[in-house]
Amino acid sequence: MSQRSGLRRRQIVQALGAATALGAAGLCGPLMARTVGAMPARPNIVFIMADDMGFADLSFTGSHHIRTPAIDSIGQQGLFVRQAYANSPICSPSRTALLTGCYQYRFPVGLEEPLGAKALASLGVPFDRPTLPGVFRQMGYATSLIGKWHLGEPPRHGPLQHGYDRFFGIVEGAADYFRHHMVVGGRDVGIGLARDNAGTAQEGYLTDMFGDEAVKVIEQAGDKPFLLSLHFNAPHWPWENREDAELARRIGASYHYDGGNLEAYRRMVQAMDENVAKVLAALERTGQADNTIVIFTSDNGGERFSETWPFTGVKGELLEGGIRVPLLIRWKARIAPGSISDQVVTNMDFLPSLLAMAGGKLPAGVAFDGADLSAQLARGAAPVARQLFWRFKAGDQAALREGDWKYLKLGGKEHLFNLAVDARERADQAALDPDRLARMRATWAQWNAGMLPYPADSFSENVRDHYPDRY
Repeated sequence: MSQRSGLRRRQIVQALGAATALGAAGLCGPLMARTVGAMPARPNIVFIMADDMGFADLSFTGSHHIRTPAIDSIGQQGLFVRQAYANSPICSPSRTALLTGCYQYRFPVGLEEPLGAKALASLGVPFDRPTLPGVFRQMGYATSLIGKWHLGEPPRHGPLQHGYDRFFGIVEGAADYFRHHMVVGGRDVGIGLARDNAGTAQEGYLTDMFGDEAVKVIEQAGDKPFLLSLHFNAPHWPWENREDAELARRIGASYHYDGGNLEAYRRMVQAMDENVAKVLAALERTGQADNTIVIFTSDNGGERFSETWPFTGVKGELLEGGIRVPLLIRWKARIAPGSISDQVVTNMDFLPSLLAMAGGKLPAGVAFDGADLSAQLARGAAPVARQLFWRFKAGDQAALREGDWKYLKLGGKEHLFNLAVDARERADQAALDPDRLARMRATWAQWNAGMLPYPADSFSENVRDHYPDRY
């Protein structure tokens, strides 16, 4: 892999380990040279999210066997954020934070880890809560969600009830790529594929269908600026690539724990990359590429066929591999190619940050946990210190990132790591620095006291079933 096509694996390690030294310098790549002069018209936003993709599943971030030239180009032509996090190591809580700009633990729907069938029918984000698409719609944006929702069932708690004008995608947390439903005991269950507020029947491979629908949104855009959320379900299980239509007919359960392999996973990610290429080409073809903010990230860390290198841990764990995600941002009108940032960012930051980048203001009288990092992401300002908290019921997990330090509780055991020199979380400093450990434990406990407690009947046990060898 050439240096122009991505960052070498050694470069990634060096970059992650040098965060402290480089932080004072702000951006470590080319300077943001396009910030002089009047702000452009309100930008379009294309927010692309993968599902269960590991940090190193892109050729840009060091994959051994996957090639993702289209996704790579977003980082090559824009900004690579080296210290980006998901709000949760699993999907629906992470998406709750993205939607609301808050810690997911403030809402009952965010306590479901993940949001299962029983809760899906009744829970959702409170209707009076401002949302990412909602605040943009109030600014005059056309808002669309293409892909996975997993935050409630329409017509009560669908995307249209929470800020989107248009929806085409899957309602539940997963779906067979050809049958477009969750499959249990050989039967299709749930709403599955939907358009707006109702289920719909359509043939095709989901990844391609979502890419094609996103291209239509771009091509049909009128005078309004648009927010397009393109939330692929790839590479989430079942592990089916385009050639697996017959396999899909034979599989009796979407979980498919006895299936999948590295080759199928590679093809799934590369199919997603090909659809990202179609979206980027549509922006160029319609003359909208320069003033469109394009973001690529993942909802949480990788699963069993993923690479999370140089981190340890996977989806469902608060180790870095379960919550550290790639984040690439392109805005040709503002961000210089090849830029790199050490700013710590998480899902709940996107609402205030993107709103500021578009020239908007947060609703008055409403509290948000996310930070406005527009200066760091779009103007090259020096990183600001963050204090981020996590908890996860399965495995009795807790985490606090404070500066370079991370407090981690996993399986009842406490750990302390300096991520600036130990991104792999192997050199436990708990015994060497007990005062820091105690102080960070107390800080986490104080924060946790302000969040909703887990209910006794929380569905977090689904995660335990998902990883029987880990919990």
